[in-house]
Amino acid sequence: MSTTQTRQVTKAIFPVAGLGTRFLPATKANPKEMLPIVDKPLIQYAVEEAIAAGITELIFVTSSSKRAIEDHFDSNFELESNLIERGKLDLLEIVRDILPAGVSCAYIRQQSPRGLGHAVLCARQLIGDEPFAVLLADDLIDGADGGSCLQQMVAAYAMCGGSLLAVQSIARSESAKYGIIAPTPASAQQTLLSLSGIVEKPQPAAAPSTLAVVGRYILAPRIFDFLAATAVGSGGEIQLTDAIAALLQREPVHALRFTGKRYDCGSKLGYLQATLVYAMKHPEVADDFREYLQEFVACQK
Repeated sequence: MSTTQTRQVTKAIFPVAGLGTRFLPATKANPKEMLPIVDKPLIQYAVEEAIAAGITELIFVTSSSKRAIEDHFDSNFELESNLIERGKLDLLEIVRDILPAGVSCAYIRQQSPRGLGHAVLCARQLIGDEPFAVLLADDLIDGADGGSCLQQMVAAYAMCGGSLLAVQSIARSESAKYGIIAPTPASAQQTLLSLSGIVEKPQPAAAPSTLAVVGRYILAPRIFDFLAATAVGSGGEIQLTDAIAALLQREPVHALRFTGKRYDCGSKLGYLQATLVYAMKHPEVADDFREYLQEFVACQK
């Protein structure tokens, strides 16, 4: 592990140009990242996680159908004026506090859906020569006492430097849905792992482990050189995993077994699970919702 001082991570990329086909027709006119979990859209949860980890520059890689995301993080003077006139100052505070002072947003278009690797590459000029985070809003991660997933990663990054991936254990039968890491034998049982390899969506028999990369990354700026040289891979897309595999041949890459619960909100089941869990701890509806669930379960018996 690196013992040199690491640069602070202050920039984050949010790839939000995907079509959201698994949620059609809901996503025909509404970005999947704007689907709400109780009363906040998925993208806001990801942004809040980034800000809590020290990110001050938010870079959204969007498409022409994602204007709702830009509008969500912009001021809405008509709405704010209406809330002031009606004396709804509590709601006014919620609207105004979506982004705290000192946090900026930038938007760049991905002209065609060419994969996660290409989406990250689109932001190269805005990142420059700095380490940066990547957060996929589809992966809603409920952090533990040690902080959010990205907060845990920032703390680990301060120790190891380089590039760092969030990983979790999966069933081997699920390996073809993920990038799968190969940890070095010496680190295989540790929380912070050194990588000897990484493979995009291997079949179960070929998977080097059952540790899957989820939607949180801290990447060294050198990754852009490898992304620019990466050929089209799995699914006919430019895969970030392939570029990380090439980077790994030149410099160390680590992975963190984060503490917390991930919900795959790119799937209907994961989205419903997250909605239930977050509703159960929402201060406004938790008690009534829990009572309703108990009544509902009782009626099914």
